[in-house]
Amino acid sequence: MLRSLHMKLVMLMVLLILSLMTVVGAFLINSVVAFYIQDFYSQMSTVFGDQEIVSDLRTAADGETDGAGALKTVLNAYAGQLGVDTRNRNFYILDGEGTSVLASSNGESGASGLSYTGNLMTAIESGQVGDESNAAADYMDVAIPIQRGGSDYIIYILDNKATVSNLNNQLFLLIMEALLFGLVISVLLSFLLSKTMITPIQRLTEGAMRVAEGDFAHKIEVASRDEIGVLTDTFNDMAGQLQDTIRQVENERNKLNTLFLHMTDGVVAFSRTGEVIHFNPSAEEMLHRSIGTDTTFGELFGGLVSLERVLAVPDYLQEEQTVEERFLQLLMAPFDRDRQGGVLVVIHDVTEQRKNEEMRREFVANVSHELRTPLTNIRSYAETLVDSAGDLPPAMEKKFLGVILNESDRMTHIVQDLLTLSRFDSGRTDLKLTQFSFSAVLHDLYNAVYMEAQRHSHALELKIEPELPEIVADRERVVQVMMNIVSNSIKYTPDGGRIVISAGRRGDRVWMLVDDNGIGIPPEDRPRIFERFYRVDKARSRQSGGTGLGLSIAKEIIDRHQGVLELADKEGPGLAVRMELKIEGPDHE
Repeated sequence: MLRSLHMKLVMLMVLLILSLMTVVGAFLINSVVAFYIQDFYSQMSTVFGDQEIVSDLRTAADGETDGAGALKTVLNAYAGQLGVDTRNRNFYILDGEGTSVLASSNGESGASGLSYTGNLMTAIESGQVGDESNAAADYMDVAIPIQRGGSDYIIYILDNKATVSNLNNQLFLLIMEALLFGLVISVLLSFLLSKTMITPIQRLTEGAMRVAEGDFAHKIEVASRDEIGVLTDTFNDMAGQLQDTIRQVENERNKLNTLFLHMTDGVVAFSRTGEVIHFNPSAEEMLHRSIGTDTTFGELFGGLVSLERVLAVPDYLQEEQTVEERFLQLLMAPFDRDRQGGVLVVIHDVTEQRKNEEMRREFVANVSHELRTPLTNIRSYAETLVDSAGDLPPAMEKKFLGVILNESDRMTHIVQDLLTLSRFDSGRTDLKLTQFSFSAVLHDLYNAVYMEAQRHSHALELKIEPELPEIVADRERVVQVMMNIVSNSIKYTPDGGRIVISAGRRGDRVWMLVDDNGIGIPPEDRPRIFERFYRVDKARSRQSGGTGLGLSIAKEIIDRHQGVLELADKEGPGLAVRMELKIEGPDHE
């Protein structure tokens, strides 16, 4: 009922009248009170400011014995000017200390039963006239100290404000009558006004309902040229513009639908709750299943990722799925975040790319495998020639055959490293996770490389934080990485160098840092140090037996552990390599 515009206008007018009458009533009542207070104190000031009455009050007759009676006589003579009527306003004559009433206009005398107001206390204590007004009090009073015939008296005029109260009551009744009359008029006027305003608004409402139902051709009659008439005319123009806009949107939608249906990539759109809201035939073909409006995100892709996770990503999420020996790349992204949209999944068939990659990996693996057999034969024949030298001088034969042996060993390492990388690339190498002491592995590593460091006159130090935890990892692979890092430091540090192996714990990870003062790596080569076959100085690497694959393999191993292998910043010459591993091992999704 209160939602009706009729009632809102009625209530508005009623509240307006109520507010107006309340303000006027409060103003009138306060004005009446203020007028009477001002009139009282003005009257008192006029009477007692007259020197004649003051002289009569202070001058005692010869042989006068009753000063209070004489003062009463004088005050009775001026009772009309003082407004004393013995009902609402009276005067009292008190002794100088205000303890007793000696005489009064209403005949009261004896012990003072008067309240000790502020004005009365001013006259008693300081001997000054007490004439301070107080609008909040229910009385008006004046206290005048008088000395007569050597005695001190206090003339006290007290008005109980009964006249003011009666007048205020009459004003209140008058205001209530005016309020009732005003309410009746306001209700009648508000109904008339609301009828005038609501009729065109109802026409607008009817027109809006037609537009909502798709009828844009209906035009609302403009009955006036006021603001509502302008609004009606604008509404008609808006309906025409909306009709044109909808036609354009439908044309664009038809174009997008045609493009969507003939896309080679599959597309599936989901609502925020996971129901399918749109899809194209390519999506059904790639997923090898029918899709309907009752299909959900969980049925199609729930095994890969949850809908909540996709909705939470800032840009997009990339996943992969295998369907009927076909490799599908899924790009999942939320859309229309501001209006609580859903998720869009684009499906791309990457089977051919994967086959090409697989062929490349198999080629590397096959070549490496085929090279391993002849290289083994070369090594066997070279060992035989070294053991039984021929026609060449023994020293020369041994020198040549030693070179053959060294090269065959290096090529064998290359083949082995290639096979290792091939297994990593193909995903056929699984980590053998076990729990072991990280501290014990570090001590074993130190003991294993100590003699090699001594042969190069290196100072090898081991610094381990106390109470390192046990970790979950592939122990053999981790030792392989650690050995590779330390061996490189020993190999590429000039004789007499210093190598420090330090280790510790940071949060949920353990770390190892190998720091040396060797030849280091130039800044321009540091970003590529973990690339396959990349060597800073090829001649130096070949001379030391390097293949360019050791750090690549180490990087692959640490990445599979979801750890970190990187070059650390350091001051001075040399190189610092840092390795981090999770204490609880790699996560399994």
